[in-house]
Amino acid sequence: MSFFGRNIKKIRGVKGLSQKSFAEIFDLKRATLGAYEEGRSEPKIETIIKIANYFSITIDSLLTSDLTVNELLRFKEDLILDDNEYEKESLLSIPYVSEKNIKGYCEYFDNVSFINDLPIISLPIDTDEQLRAFTVTNLEMTDHDKGLYPKDIIIGQFIPKEEMMNFGNGEIVVAVLKEEIVVRKVYFIADKVIFKAAHKNIEEKIFPQTSIKELWLAKFAFIKRLPEVGDEVENKLLFLERELLKLKNKG
Repeated sequence: MSFFGRNIKKIRGVKGLSQKSFAEIFDLKRATLGAYEEGRSEPKIETIIKIANYFSITIDSLLTSDLTVNELLRFKEDLILDDNEYEKESLLSIPYVSEKNIKGYCEYFDNVSFINDLPIISLPIDTDEQLRAFTVTNLEMTDHDKGLYPKDIIIGQFIPKEEMMNFGNGEIVVAVLKEEIVVRKVYFIADKVIFKAAHKNIEEKIFPQTSIKELWLAKFAFIKRLPEVGDEVENKLLFLERELLKLKNKG
């Protein structure tokens, strides 16, 4: 594994370039650049040569050395920075399965090129686990105005097949099946898997365990609305007080 991804991330920081701006200079997709920086993919030799020449860095240094910020700023002799002082907080780039590409993901979930072309969500999450973001498309995980609504986003942690049985006790998961992606509570019973909705009027789904292509344990949720703040009982009491006050004013 080369130092390429780490080095181009430092170069972006020194030059003040976003992933989008950097990618456009070298005719790359932003998702592809993100994959390089995270070490999920290695670049073509033509790309390496372009970047090395553009920034006047040797190919050997770009690939085999952990370049320091001082080295990248060597053309400014009066500016000396310590790596630790300069290094900015990095955000984790998470491939995002939107509503538009759900069908494609069901078919190409294990295709590296397809994954690299997915949109990216960047979040301040510190983890070495493999994460994926999925759009909620229905009301199956709502209960009495609470829960997950359409357009909300679930961030899931990848669960290897050999570990699936350890996550079959009602955890919320994102399951990738042949033609659909299911966001529900999961239960493994014998050779079956049961997906149960939070909404009481929606029937459970039962499949053979072998029908699961991928399983992601829900770890975070991006909710596209403001949550209610404060105690529910207190809010109801305040509401009643206001209504009583209205009645008194009318009298």
